[in-house]
Parts: sequence; C-alpha cells; structure tokens
Amino acid sequence: MKRLALVLASLGFLTACGADGDPFRTTGGVGVNVDSSGNVTPSARVGATNGTFSVGVGL
Repeated sequence: MKRLALVLASLGFLTACGADGDPFRTTGGVGVNVDSSGNVTPSARVGATNGTFSVGVGL
C-alpha cells in the first residue's frame, strides 16, 4: 500500500513540474472590433498550449 502511494505521489509530482514534457499554459484574450458601419463586435478566446500543441475556443 505504501508503495502504491509513493508511485502515485511520484507521478503527480512529475506531471505537475513538467518533467514528462512541457506543462500546459493557459492563454486568453479579449477584443473589440468596430467596422466601417460603426458596428461593435466583442470577442474573446481561451485556450491552452504546451509549445507544441495548442487547443482553444473563440467566443
């Protein structure tokens, strides 16, 4: 039982510090667009990246 707990704790530590690869960083942004007719359109995006792989969604 102690061995299992030690293995799980070690895996958790490795995952948290990024030793098995780069940790994911969150990304985000907001913006406002105004077109030539004066229409204002807000925008927002959120996502995550590890430098090689990125995933996100825009609203």
